[in-house]
Amino acid sequence: MTLRYDERLVSERLSVDIPDGSFTVIVGPNACGKTTLLRSLARLLAPTDGDVLLDGQPLRSYRPKTAAREIGLLPQASIAPDGITVIDLVSRGRFPYQKLVRQWTEEDERAVWTAMEATDVAELARRPVAELSGGQRQRVWAAMAVAQTTPILLLDEPTTFLDVSHQIELLDVFARLNRPAPDGEGVTVAAVLHDLNQAARYATNLIVMKEGRVVATGDPNDVLTADLVEDVYGLTCLVIEDPVSGTPLVVPTAGAWPRRGASGRG
Repeated sequence: MTLRYDERLVSERLSVDIPDGSFTVIVGPNACGKTTLLRSLARLLAPTDGDVLLDGQPLRSYRPKTAAREIGLLPQASIAPDGITVIDLVSRGRFPYQKLVRQWTEEDERAVWTAMEATDVAELARRPVAELSGGQRQRVWAAMAVAQTTPILLLDEPTTFLDVSHQIELLDVFARLNRPAPDGEGVTVAAVLHDLNQAARYATNLIVMKEGRVVATGDPNDVLTADLVEDVYGLTCLVIEDPVSGTPLVVPTAGAWPRRGASGRG
């Protein structure tokens, strides 16, 4: 498919598959088309040529609410309405299930509180979103996406504004959603991430992009090599085994120099 913004071409003859049940992570340098690809998968950007297919049908053929019951999105940046509280914002994740004859149900309430507990914002439920830190707001938006309870979840740089502890906690939330439940299937997750080591640790399927093209895709253990990192990012590195997860670990060698210590004067 071809993706463009007005006259600016972003990707041409792009072909991508998000396997059912996978935790797919899309990586690549800035402005390579990662977010544009995700926007097309979320039906926010229509291809100028080709189609996004969901269960074999063009995504554009789905009614908006029907599509919203299939695909949830955590965007890169969002603005909450003035004065809205955390629980009210998270509750908006249940909008695709609301109808004229269907009132708020126990299922909706359970989905909202489960999502807030999973993203560690339940204690903030009655707080105005505007009063929260950037990291807290990001987790609230994540809770709204989780409350939507869709079989597919798209995440555009979900760890933005989060410290490293909350980055791992939030990615763990999505990893748990991705794991098959005893009585059903896991959520198919597709995320844009910048951190290659986090991508390698969480992804079951890695998509590497450069200049609007997919240059590699597959298991991170097979895809993530020192040669690929240098080709895509221009970064010389070693790729070793992560001693904790056993996944590839990128260790930059460029810019390293012997350090002789440091001192400070008051």
